[in-house]
Amino acid sequence: MVPKTLATHSLPVTDQFDAWRSWYGTIFDSNPRLPTRDGFRASASTWILGGFTFSQVSTPAVDGHRTKAHIRRNPVDHWVLTSYRRGQSTVGLDRASLEPLLGTPFVVSLGEEVKIERRNESDRVALHLSRDRFQSVAAILDAARGHSLDAPQGRLLADYMLLLERNLPDLEPEMAGRLGDAVRGMIEACLAPSRDRVVDAGSQIKATLMERVRRAVTKHLRSPSLGPVQLCREAATSRSQLYRLLEHEGGVARYIQRRRLLEAWTMLCDAASSQSIAAIAEMLCFSDASSFSRAFRREFGMTPGDVRAAGRCGLHFTSSTGEGDHDVSSFADCLRMS
Repeated sequence: MVPKTLATHSLPVTDQFDAWRSWYGTIFDSNPRLPTRDGFRASASTWILGGFTFSQVSTPAVDGHRTKAHIRRNPVDHWVLTSYRRGQSTVGLDRASLEPLLGTPFVVSLGEEVKIERRNESDRVALHLSRDRFQSVAAILDAARGHSLDAPQGRLLADYMLLLERNLPDLEPEMAGRLGDAVRGMIEACLAPSRDRVVDAGSQIKATLMERVRRAVTKHLRSPSLGPVQLCREAATSRSQLYRLLEHEGGVARYIQRRRLLEAWTMLCDAASSQSIAAIAEMLCFSDASSFSRAFRREFGMTPGDVRAAGRCGLHFTSSTGEGDHDVSSFADCLRMS
């Protein structure tokens, strides 16, 4: 799917903040914390899905305020589930305030006044959930409003949101309507866990844990000490659960090797790289160039030399996505269409 995107970077510096404020204008006020004479470089990508939206937003320091006047003019009352990857903020509500930790989601409602003070540059992901589509979890979300979900289940939900971000660009449009059920099930399992709910959300939980493992492997791909102990620690999972997760991949060692071989493929396709095949093998923790070449050929049916030669000839893979057809000119339109 193709998101609706606003990026101010290419606009004249004098117009950047005005464009940002206009995009969100009927939902909340935006007030920059620093002068905007040098520009306001920000971006927002929003996927319009079945009964909800998913957004990835990066901004300089900026405050957001949804007032009673906004609620009267544009009475959307979606729940907003947000997780920050970068930045410090204070979220003020009528009855409480909180300072969310990175990687810890929190819930607010657009049906009430909200003021968010972002003290520095921030990067965040958010789900905007319509009450009609998510009525079955209304009590759960309302109970979570104004709270930082700083528990293992909350962090699992934050990781699930990152998994959505990674996979939404490849989602077929006809699948968007079904995704809401998966999101609802994950919210139930994480915010109000029960045996039945955890079982129902099993595939979503497994996918999220698998994404944690993938990120940990990618981070330490060139470390010779990468193995089950480190993966269990970084993915916050037990050894037995790790083995079950990677069983269909051929096991832990096989999964790590495959990820290293995929990295080697990328490096060999880089026509600008002057690294030898032996150097790449050593960098990716293979014992020698010969064992690397044998493993590479078993995996891809080609030798490292074949791939390097193809890369230097300019051969490469391409992919494309279709353009969306929604008539969207503001963030309010995104919420209206979700």
